[in-house]
Amino acid sequence: MSDLIIKAGAPGKDGLVAAVSKESAGWKYVGFEVYQLQAGDVLKRSAEGNEICLVLLAGKADVKVDGQLFAGIGGRMSVFEDMPPYAVYVPAGAHYEVTALSELELAVCLAPGTGKYAPRLIAPSDAVAEDRGYGSMSRRVVNILPESSEAESLLVVEVRTSGGNWSSYPPHKHDQDNLPAESYLEETYYHRVNPAHGFVVQRVYNDDRSLDETMAVTDRSIVLVPEGYHPVSAPPGYDSYYLNVMAGPVRTWVFHNDPEHEWLFEAQQQRPDKQE
Repeated sequence: MSDLIIKAGAPGKDGLVAAVSKESAGWKYVGFEVYQLQAGDVLKRSAEGNEICLVLLAGKADVKVDGQLFAGIGGRMSVFEDMPPYAVYVPAGAHYEVTALSELELAVCLAPGTGKYAPRLIAPSDAVAEDRGYGSMSRRVVNILPESSEAESLLVVEVRTSGGNWSSYPPHKHDQDNLPAESYLEETYYHRVNPAHGFVVQRVYNDDRSLDETMAVTDRSIVLVPEGYHPVSAPPGYDSYYLNVMAGPVRTWVFHNDPEHEWLFEAQQQRPDKQE
């Protein structure tokens, strides 16, 4: 199996099923954890030197951050329901507590922070949803913690792609600290597949092909994107969901398209019914 894939296992201590740390990934900015909790389970943690975005992927919970309670949040029971998630922003240095009110799939997105911003609820109405691409490149994007929202490092977005379509496509990258042309952002993908016995295909490759891996990715797997382009394909009959976590030295998403496939982007821009 590729070193870029981390498959979820059975729930371990505190319900943890999969995790990536800066140390395990060998990079500087992004950490990611997924928990599977049962009703009544309680997860307590300290943010320490990281700002955190808690994303309720599926299920309901009470979330407390340094005594501030966000009660009874969560609305969808599956990531494939057509609604944005609830999320909670946790500043660095804070303590948080999550009490599951139902079966709960919880994502913990981490990146360096100093505690600059206050805890806050990110409701579905706060998320900006958009349809991106056209034809077999169409997908639904929900910006949970975009550039326009207050945070120090984190960018968090989820994407749903229907079976037979491509996503994160045309291929793009953001691995150069070369603003304003391109930003450096590490990235994780947390994949869900519907039906769950299926798979999606993800390729991660760079310009000189010193990195070039094409992976069959199963449900509840994390894919690391340390550099390069990273398109995703959902086979016919199997819908794709993924949660992206990005962070780098500057909190901005400025990407560079693969020159070999730039014509696809240009063709999209020329369409009268183009989707920005």
